[in-house]
Amino acid sequence: MRVMVGGTFDPLHAGHRKLLSRSFELAGPDGEVVIGLTTDEFAGAKVHPVRSYRERLASVASFIREHGYTAAWRVEPLSDRYGSALNADFDILVVSEETFPVAVEINDLRRNRGKKRVDLHEISCVLAEDGRRISSTRICRGEIDRHGRLIR
Repeated sequence: MRVMVGGTFDPLHAGHRKLLSRSFELAGPDGEVVIGLTTDEFAGAKVHPVRSYRERLASVASFIREHGYTAAWRVEPLSDRYGSALNADFDILVVSEETFPVAVEINDLRRNRGKKRVDLHEISCVLAEDGRRISSTRICRGEIDRHGRLIR
């Protein structure tokens, strides 16, 4: 299986970990995971500060190594909502609840280009201790930590 996933991944929190883990599970030990990582320019639109592409890439690579996934993987720059997903040959797109509409749009655009539709796997958001979803914005505001534990 060839799986694609994308994001800013900063700070790399429990929700991101779930998204990446599921991508590797779906790819299987002999599959491939392509991770679209937002460029500094594209990530600059976020409401919170974002570390550099190089720093975020190092965090993602460290997470993958820590878990010992055996599927092949690579990271490619993501400079818009779609990246290479419009034209690439792959099987599964893994997205969060938040980005599911973009995945549907990707499949529509692929169909218009004569490409095969890909399976969409939606990952539910991970909730913090207070029952609200973990997000990078909440972490940067100091409300929760990367695991969803309340700070204030």
